[in-house]
This record gives sequence, C-alpha cells and structure tokens, in this order.
Amino acid sequence: MPHKVVIFDINRWGEEGKQYLAASEKLKAAGVEVAFSDSTLDKDHIPADTNFDIAGVFMVSHVDAATIGALPNLKCIATLTTGYDHIDLAAANARGISVSSVPAYGENTVAEFAFALILALSRKICEARARVRDEGKFTTDGLQGFDLAGKTLGVVGTGRIGKHAVRMGKGFGMKIVAFDVYHDDAFAAEMGFSYLSLEDLLAQSDIITIHCPYLPSTHHLINAKNIGLVKHGAYLINTARGAVVETAAMIGALTSGQLGGAGLDVLEEEAEMKAGEMKGPEHDLIQMPNVIVTPHNAFNTREAAFRILDTTIDNIVAFVNGTPINVVAQ
Repeated sequence: MPHKVVIFDINRWGEEGKQYLAASEKLKAAGVEVAFSDSTLDKDHIPADTNFDIAGVFMVSHVDAATIGALPNLKCIATLTTGYDHIDLAAANARGISVSSVPAYGENTVAEFAFALILALSRKICEARARVRDEGKFTTDGLQGFDLAGKTLGVVGTGRIGKHAVRMGKGFGMKIVAFDVYHDDAFAAEMGFSYLSLEDLLAQSDIITIHCPYLPSTHHLINAKNIGLVKHGAYLINTARGAVVETAAMIGALTSGQLGGAGLDVLEEEAEMKAGEMKGPEHDLIQMPNVIVTPHNAFNTREAAFRILDTTIDNIVAFVNGTPINVVAQ
C-alpha cells in the first residue's frame, strides 16, 4: 500500500531542505510519496486534501484532538523536533497513530547558542554594536562586562544538551553545579561538578542555563515561589521551552534586580508572537534593556537541520516498514 507524507511549514527548511527531502532515496525505496505545505498544521489550518497518512510537523504546528479528528487517514506524526508538547499524545494514541520525534540532533548546537547569549550579556555585545552602528560612537563608556572564569554556572537538566553546556562551562573556567531529577554520577565525577537541589542551585549560580524538557512536572519550574532564592544579580538563560519559567515572576525579578539579565530563545506565548501579536508580558520582556530575546533559533544551523531531516526520513521509513523508531511515549 503506498504511503504519502506531507511536510508542513516547509519554508522553515528552505529550498535546500525541501529538495533534500524530495530527492531522498530512502523515502523513494520505501514507496513514500512526498508532498509539501507552506502552512502549519492545526485546527485552523486543515489542508483541503487530507489524503495522506503521515504528517511531518514542526513545533509551530499544534496537533490537538480537533486536528487529528479532521485527518481521517492519518497514521503517523513525525515531528521534526526533540520536544513533542505541541502534539496531543492522548488523542494520537486513542486513534492508534504513531508519533516519532528527533531525540538528538543538536546537543552542541543548542548549547553553543546558550553560550552565545551568555557572552552577549556578559560582555554587552548588543549594546556595543548599537553604540558604534547606531550612535556613531567608538567609546567604551558603560560597556564594562564581567568574566565567566571563576563564576558559577547552574545547569538545569543534564541530558545531551546540558552535558555540552557543562563541558563548555568548564572550558571557560567556570565552576559547575547542576540540577536534574536523574543524576549522572559518572559524568559528574568525570567533569568535577555536583548535583544540587533546585533551590540550592538558584542560590549559588551566577548564571542559570535551562536545558530540561517541557513536561507537566517542569511547567513553571522557576516561578514566583522560588525565584526569590536566585542569587542577587544572576543571569537566566533559557533555550529549552518558555513555559519552564513563569513569565510574570521573571519580569518581576528582572525589574527588582534579583535577576541581572536574561537571554531567552523561548517564550511562553510563542504562537502569539509568531502571529505578530507583540503585546502582554512578552512585549515587556523584549523592551527590557538587560534582556535579549531571540525567535527560538538555537537549533538553527545548517548541520543541525540536516541531522533533523535525516532522522525524520529514518523515522518515516521505519514506520512504513512496520518497525517504528524514536516513538514518543505518553
């Protein structure tokens, strides 16, 4: 029986990525017809032609129960992401729909971006560029930053990405502390760091970088109740998921000086931001002089993109062959 996959939000991958998928010998050999859509996939964007059994989606597609219900032939959802909180797993399971993800593609990629944010904040890179380009001044007044060497980096989540963040922090001569529900004691011994409670990590870290997945248990992991424990003037970096941090609590801490600054590649209300609705708490964050906000771009290198596409191809072929891999469990 022939299979058809539609890759949604294809513009995100560029013409090169589109052609790479279209030319995939693995998909051809498996008898998979490949089609593309510029649109996202959600209840408000159901394609006119629903004659496909595999959907390739990105995180901007919110595949909820209503979306799944509108796609009678759907049998597999291949998300081109590591996270899968944009997919209603209960609704998929109820229909017997297989859901696969990309468990690893850019451990170094995301960690490098986190350090790009750290360095931009610690050395006031954005302010320095604006000073020269926009103000036409070649002066260093007010641009004094701080060294990373000797500072304490708190890594929240020591999975694949968090481990790279630990290694990079060590490379900068930082002291490392970490929080994770699951301790990798062998890695901690190898790298010379300690696992702490979240409360102790917040109190001891000069810079906190978040690398945990978004789950019900990590919703507002940093919140109004514990943000007051943060070491005064510490910096918060989030390249994981926006809802791991309670936005209102973060804004309050930034305003009071409890947090010295923040580098955010993710926000709680990203869907609204992508729709051009620059209002509410997220708008306030963007306007803060000690905050850098980027548009969920930490994953976005050429190398990482092709790793994502390769894994997604393998996921689709494995499903078609009756041996699904990288299946997401509810």
